[in-house]
Amino acid sequence: MTVLEDRITMADANTQRLDEWFERLEHMPVPEGFRVEIVGGNVHMTPQRDTHWEIIRRIVRAVEDRFGMDVKVFSDVRIDFPGHENGFCPDVVKLRESAEKDGEGRWRHEDVEFVAEVVSQGTAANDYGPKKTAYAVAEVPVYLIADPYQGRCFVYTDPKDGRYVTSTRVDFGGDVHLAGTVVDLTLKTDDFPRD
Repeated sequence: MTVLEDRITMADANTQRLDEWFERLEHMPVPEGFRVEIVGGNVHMTPQRDTHWEIIRRIVRAVEDRFGMDVKVFSDVRIDFPGHENGFCPDVVKLRESAEKDGEGRWRHEDVEFVAEVVSQGTAANDYGPKKTAYAVAEVPVYLIADPYQGRCFVYTDPKDGRYVTSTRVDFGGDVHLAGTVVDLTLKTDDFPRD
């Protein structure tokens, strides 16, 4: 077998296992208001807080204001990313205009142009660690972390060789300048709530 054939076989096995996990999770009594995703083969269930949703809503609104109401922007929708069993449900994801679902009815990570994650206390390590790595490996052009505990945003761009080359920190109250990226907008953070 070639390296490419090995990777395809491994990706198929990961997807099959993720499908099994998500099917089981759909039948479990997950409390309302909780989000479930699989990071590195581990199931994470986190409560959605008001602060979390307010920041997500503001980011989605900014993307819709920039690209129109028909933009492919989603929240909490499963997308499988490279790495061991990474079935993420990003807080905000924007897909390229030409994106289409795969044969299984899921969006492909290859079509992701922008991801925003809002830090939850219990899963902050995922957002700054394995998710950041998976997004870089998938060559997601822009990854934004909004951290209401620190009161700041971190923007990662220019993915290369499985890591982001450029990072920028913006304290809440400042503007996150994404002009010159595929998102091409300025995100105002004055109204981002803090925890």
